[in-house]
This record gives sequence, structure tokens and C-alpha cells, in this order.
Amino acid sequence: MDTLRTLRETALAALRRLEWAPPLLARLIIAAIFVPTGWGKLHHLQKVTDYFSVLGLPGAAFQARLASTAEFVCGGLLLVGLATRFAAVPLIIVMCVAIRTALWDQVDGIASLVGLTEFAYIALLVWLATDGPVALSLDRLLTRGDEHRNGGRLPVTAGPSRAVT
Repeated sequence: MDTLRTLRETALAALRRLEWAPPLLARLIIAAIFVPTGWGKLHHLQKVTDYFSVLGLPGAAFQARLASTAEFVCGGLLLVGLATRFAAVPLIIVMCVAIRTALWDQVDGIASLVGLTEFAYIALLVWLATDGPVALSLDRLLTRGDEHRNGGRLPVTAGPSRAVT
């Protein structure tokens, strides 16, 4: 019985030391998706504008620029881990609009909705928006400086501490 308890405690301690990895992986995967797609859309704005017009979006040219820029800039911010919570929000909106305008005819219930890749992106982005900065990010580096200035306390907006131990 003691051997099982020791084994369990050792495994849990090892997992706690790796708790920074899943948010980092999610952030890098989302960035790897949105940076190149945003870049591609910015370089083919007329095609994106035409597609948005076909979808019936008002102000298609403006929305094409807005969505493309949001994907590229916010994806880049997620890549380096700067303003993680802020950067996730425009991408969530872009994905919601994509589902509602371009993919809605594929949705016939909750199972088909959650089966969309864009829905998985939304789930990861919500997690990043709520979890905040992690150990390997510029956010965390900046909040660590705030911790030192505030006597070891994180600022209210910094989120949970994710220091590697």
C-alpha cells in the first residue's frame, strides 16, 4: 500500500512540474495555424474580400482586412506569449463569425458543431484567454517583474502563477 502511495505521489509531483507544457503547446499550435493563414490572407486580400462578399458579409473589404490582420497579429502575439488573454479574444470572434457565416450549413446539431475544427480552436483560445500567462511567455516574464516590484504578489490581471518548479 505504501509503495502505491509513493508511486502515486511521485507521478503527481512529476505532472505538477510539467503543468506549464499544455498551455504552451496550445499557444504554439494556435499560433502555427493563425500566423500563416493571416499572412496568406493579407497577401490575397482581394480573394478574401470576394469570398466574404459571396458569404454576404457587409463591408466585405473592411472585414477581410480586419479578420486577416487579427489572425496574423494576434497569432504572432500568441506565438511569443505577449498579451495572451487579449490576443485570444479577436481570434475567438473570427472563429465564431467563420462558423456562423461559412460553416453554418454543416451544423445540424451540437455534435456537428463541436466536431468542427474551428470549434476546437475556440475551445483552445478560451482556455488560453482564461488561463493567462504561462512560464514560457513574454506575459509571464513581464508579470514576474511585477511580482518583484509588488513584494512577491502578482498583479490582479496577471492570472495564476505558472512558474516552473
